[in-house]
Amino acid sequence: MSMREKNPKGVILKLAYLTTTYPSVSHTFIRRELREIEQRGHTVLRLAIRRPDDVPVDPLDKEESARTIHCLMQPFRLHVVSLLRMIFLRPLRFWDAFTLTITMGLRSDRGVLRHFAYLVEACTLLHILRQHGIEHIHVHFGTNSATVARLIRRCGGPGYSFTVHGPTEFDSAIAFDLRGKITDAAFVVAITDFCSAQLRRWCDPEEWSKIHIVHCTVGDDFFNAAEPITPGARTFSCVGRLTPQKGQLVLLEAFAQLLEKDHAARLVLVGDGELRPVIEEKIAAKGLEKNVTITGYVTEKEVRQYIASSRALVLPSFAEGLPMVIMEAYAVGRPVISTYVAGIPELVRPGENGWLVPAGNVEHLVAAMVDALEAPPERLAEMAAQGRDLTYLKHRTATEGDRLEEILLRYVDVF
Repeated sequence: MSMREKNPKGVILKLAYLTTTYPSVSHTFIRRELREIEQRGHTVLRLAIRRPDDVPVDPLDKEESARTIHCLMQPFRLHVVSLLRMIFLRPLRFWDAFTLTITMGLRSDRGVLRHFAYLVEACTLLHILRQHGIEHIHVHFGTNSATVARLIRRCGGPGYSFTVHGPTEFDSAIAFDLRGKITDAAFVVAITDFCSAQLRRWCDPEEWSKIHIVHCTVGDDFFNAAEPITPGARTFSCVGRLTPQKGQLVLLEAFAQLLEKDHAARLVLVGDGELRPVIEEKIAAKGLEKNVTITGYVTEKEVRQYIASSRALVLPSFAEGLPMVIMEAYAVGRPVISTYVAGIPELVRPGENGWLVPAGNVEHLVAAMVDALEAPPERLAEMAAQGRDLTYLKHRTATEGDRLEEILLRYVDVF
């Protein structure tokens, strides 16, 4: 497909994508999205407040890192000059932004001083945006990066939109002033129906029309990597950052009980994170060293390989938006065991393409894993195929790219 066919209006947008950290191992969906927008002929400037704590291991993430302007890595002189320029050359605009900064700071648990830092960041990024002739900012996550985008707008910069994933934004909707950010935004993207409904909770009904659903997407590389489940496969893969909310500790408890029931199985925890020492202690305490492997951070290609070598993906999360790895597992051709949390039931359908269990319930999780081990290969293949079809329909990069581009072209021209 040619660039003109992908962008039939022939309008070329100059966009900036802003996130708190970029690129991060858990943010491959942002990379897919902005690259899809670029393939349609639009310009995308990559901006982030700071570098991620984790060092990129994927070659594509390394490439993205080299192309990203990190605000806090800019010379101190630029921050000072940008702030003074706003104060003395656009005092009314600065006062408006400063007043909003105080208001948000008093409402937030992060305080006024932290919000003044966001204002300085906004002034710095505004200078960079003007240098590149940026017409619109799109932000991923409604947290502090959306706060900076809102302040950029108040300082006279381009309009902004933002994608909300949850659960962080909804856990602290008042502290993040989600209502105010929605009001000031050109439009807001929700990644699921559940997310869209939560956004409606936190804004006035007259703002509902600017809320649109654009799903996160899985790349064609995952669909192309699909292969049949090996009949003798007894491995469960769990892909995600090692954090309390992902439920790996509950999974280890369930896995230990599974082995006690004389079910031969292996578990691969694909990822890394702050909970790793606790998880390693739990593995040792349960005597699971021979059956459980922690991979650490891996590349996107390796994620595909780990999922493809498993019988099913298991993700017992306590809090989520809609995990990318569920889409990736279906694309590769593996059924999914997960929890009744947020947008997960919109993709994982019990009895059709996987299993859903109450979050934190060990007994139900064990039962689902036993069911996955005892299901005949043809049944697993049927479930995987249904999951793959649904993922292709709702989470393909090209399709959702069409949707997002149409929204951008509609709002950036008029806002």
